[in-house]
Amino acid sequence: MRESLRRARATQGSFNAFVLIRDEAAMAAAREADAAVEEGRATGFLHGVPFAAKDLTPTAGDLTTLGSWSSGDVVPTESALYVRRLQATGAILMAKTTTPEFAHSSLTWSPRFGATRNPRDPSRTPGGSSGGSAVAVATGVVPFAEGSDMGGSVRIPASFCGVVGLKPSLGRIPMTILPSVFDDISHFGPLARTIDDAVAFLEATSGPSDEDIGSLPLTFEPGRTQDSSLAGKRFALSVDLGFYAVEPQVEAAIRRAAEAMRAAGAIVEEVALPWTRAVVDEWYEVWCVFMSAYFGDRLAGFRDRMDPSMVAIMERGFAKDATSYKRVELLRTAMWRDMARLFESYDALLCPTCAVTAPPVEKVDGDYFGEDASGRLIGLDMTCPFNFTPQCPALSVPVGVAADGLPVGLQIVGRRFADESVLAIGRGVERLGLG
Repeated sequence: MRESLRRARATQGSFNAFVLIRDEAAMAAAREADAAVEEGRATGFLHGVPFAAKDLTPTAGDLTTLGSWSSGDVVPTESALYVRRLQATGAILMAKTTTPEFAHSSLTWSPRFGATRNPRDPSRTPGGSSGGSAVAVATGVVPFAEGSDMGGSVRIPASFCGVVGLKPSLGRIPMTILPSVFDDISHFGPLARTIDDAVAFLEATSGPSDEDIGSLPLTFEPGRTQDSSLAGKRFALSVDLGFYAVEPQVEAAIRRAAEAMRAAGAIVEEVALPWTRAVVDEWYEVWCVFMSAYFGDRLAGFRDRMDPSMVAIMERGFAKDATSYKRVELLRTAMWRDMARLFESYDALLCPTCAVTAPPVEKVDGDYFGEDASGRLIGLDMTCPFNFTPQCPALSVPVGVAADGLPVGLQIVGRRFADESVLAIGRGVERLGLG
């Protein structure tokens, strides 16, 4: 624990990954963990392991701000369920990590805590919205940290920082921190050094709970993640998902990974998806309604202290009519049918996690909604489509660096509830030694 806290302090000035570091509380818990071992009463398989939680997540006794001045100085009296489950296995919370305001952005900057920077290149963003958690893992502070993913907020920073990031199947880890238990795009998931670390996080945190009506009545089986063989497995590869303008250096890295998988015995076939940028445009409309519904009541009192992009999102959400909002489900239905047909022939879909490598830290989300000369979306992430098919797990695993020296993530999207299968495939890719 001392080394974890030392690294957090040593890196904070350069990368700004933490909103608070729990020096005294973490060391007290570590001393208690040592005493428990000596007395033969260790609590679980993560006994003494440090972890970090995102500043979106309530943790008992800790300032929890959601990256916003509008939260004041709220100190919750109870931790989120996944935190309690990790602690029940012996893990120790050592810090809270940065997030953009209300986790609204693919880049981690907030008016309250400023910019978080990428340890691979401090002039670049780590991505968002779980950017602080990704940095905590990438700098060796913790083996895993929590992220939340509504449009890619685990997978984007995983790709940009060269770590593992998983959006589990909807309900695999009970989502207990939103005002509504009926939201269907939000997931807790791990940022982790390795597939093993991600599996440990899921083993500790998965399982049904009445705190989340949508939590899955399924048992996560870590043993099923151990088969790392790619031989004979069938994969559909879509470099662009039908409509993204992917940077050539990113495409090259993804194709190298596909060739390495073929060399390991996998069957990788390129497929054409019939999707258009309407997927991203409609996801954005849903996102705007999400933010205006859950946090819009704060706008009147704090407009001048909010991120301007957050203000614009809320105002757009307020203007959305109910019929148009409901009709988004028709697009989602068509997407799922496309995926279901694909899974009749393939074990998983492969694509880039992001269409670009980590952007300069001063960039904003609005810089990534244009089109190139051929009408393709100049987007940042390629993750939000799979929040529209939320029961499908999606994993980002590092597959090396692009020509600019920055990490690239391969996104592996699996069948409904096939978290173990996706992690096993990720383990196979990890063992190729590309990342």
